[in-house]
Amino acid sequence: MHKLLALAAIVILAANVPAKAEDMIGQDLTAAPKQDYFPLELSGTLLKANQTGAIIIGYRDASFPFSFKRPEQAEPQGYAIEFCKGVVDEISRELHDKPVRIDYRLVTSDTRIAAVTSGEVDLECGSTTANREREKQVSFSPVTYVAGTKLLVKRGSGIRSYKDLQGKTLVVTAGTTNEAALRQLNDKYHLGMTIASAPDHQQSYDMLAAGKADAFATDDVLLYGFIARNHAQKTLAVVGDFITYDAYGIMFRKDDPLMAEAVKRAFATMAEQGRLVRTYRRWFLQPTPTGENLNLPISLQLTEAWRALGIDAF
Repeated sequence: MHKLLALAAIVILAANVPAKAEDMIGQDLTAAPKQDYFPLELSGTLLKANQTGAIIIGYRDASFPFSFKRPEQAEPQGYAIEFCKGVVDEISRELHDKPVRIDYRLVTSDTRIAAVTSGEVDLECGSTTANREREKQVSFSPVTYVAGTKLLVKRGSGIRSYKDLQGKTLVVTAGTTNEAALRQLNDKYHLGMTIASAPDHQQSYDMLAAGKADAFATDDVLLYGFIARNHAQKTLAVVGDFITYDAYGIMFRKDDPLMAEAVKRAFATMAEQGRLVRTYRRWFLQPTPTGENLNLPISLQLTEAWRALGIDAF
């Protein structure tokens, strides 16, 4: 009798415990299914995308390998552009898989922040440093890259650091954090540099190449990109210690909570899919889609930033 009661209790208990599907096909169906996120009421950029069917991406034409466009290309491409496409994918998912096309609009260092705040562009996909001063006006995605200011000079110039620029001409790109940093150094150490500013990175590079400037200061990765694109390894060199460190991010409008959540989910999804790491390899460790070899291993700073997203990069 006791054995029968015990057996009945086991049968009742088993009936009340859901069977795990892993017993049959190796998966546990008892776990709650992953739910897609659909906002109950649209606002901000997501509302605009739903109404227009488009997201406007602000791109740079000379920020290789982050965001650039060559004359023969129909659309811009680059490392930052790929991340922005991941954000657009997430926006489409949150609009119940409604197709969202991408429209591109050219911006410069000087115009990019105003383009975002005015609504001219929805995402700015370039080589933009995320800092506290800019966060007063715009919002940023998680970190996409960590760079630092260095100098590009002609080989044989004798310039090894900013201290060697006394009485010489330095070119910077207008509206960049590099411009602000070098002007501060010039004032602080009374270097007597002549600091010229150009509208965008290509014009800055052209001034150096034409001998109108003795050095070009910007983020090291952009300088290596110019050397690679112009096959200038024998004539140009990146020199000096880092003058600043700059963490890049994708810009979007401030005070847009639905967009902020969409950007956050987009990066979490790209991290989970391995897309962040694949994109890094594609642009920095393998020949780029346009044939250049940068061979820049991921930095400790970016590795730590991505680890915060749950990625053990590389």
